[in-house]
Amino acid sequence: MAGRPGLPRLPGRVHVAAPRLTLKPVVVVVAVDPPEQADNRMSSTVRPIYVADGLGTNSRIAKFDKNGKFVRSWGQTGTAPGQFRQPRSLAIDAQGLIYVADTGNRRIQVFDGDGNLKGRLLNVGTPRAICITSGPRQVMYVSDSNPPEDIDAVGEIYKVDLTGKLLGKFGRAGRLAKEFNAVNQLECRTENELWAAEIGNWRVSKITLRGNATN
Repeated sequence: MAGRPGLPRLPGRVHVAAPRLTLKPVVVVVAVDPPEQADNRMSSTVRPIYVADGLGTNSRIAKFDKNGKFVRSWGQTGTAPGQFRQPRSLAIDAQGLIYVADTGNRRIQVFDGDGNLKGRLLNVGTPRAICITSGPRQVMYVSDSNPPEDIDAVGEIYKVDLTGKLLGKFGRAGRLAKEFNAVNQLECRTENELWAAEIGNWRVSKITLRGNATN
């Protein structure tokens, strides 16, 4: 039987050879320089790639260099600091710190690029999806996602600063406009515009905030 043909090499794309790892990634985040250094984003200043490997038997974060070469991983299943129970999302701030949504442990853990634990954010519900805005004043949005089969529980999206201080919240579980059903991913376009991918509603919702999210 003939082997599978190789991928065509497209100009301007980076083709990464598959590492010898068994991954069931939930989310992949590429860390790049802040917007003010955008002209250098495709140069050697591009930062590493981080993978939240949180399904199946793995509960860890895997780190690759910009060319896709495996660098290290950290974490294992558990409840102790630095351990995870289904890390489902991650985001990176302007300082290069990695915020991991440790969903099963109902917390967000903060690490440096070498996997050293720097802090924990609690009182964020069951964080299944997170994103961090760009700019000089960064904030984080956190989805306290409901189970897809239960629209009578939680479902809010929190707005917090990077120390975990609650700045506001909005929404609830449901199927109508301004309601959310099992948000699995968030993208922060700006502090007042974000997108939410909802598994339970089979949709992507654009959210525009006017003023501040309210408690």
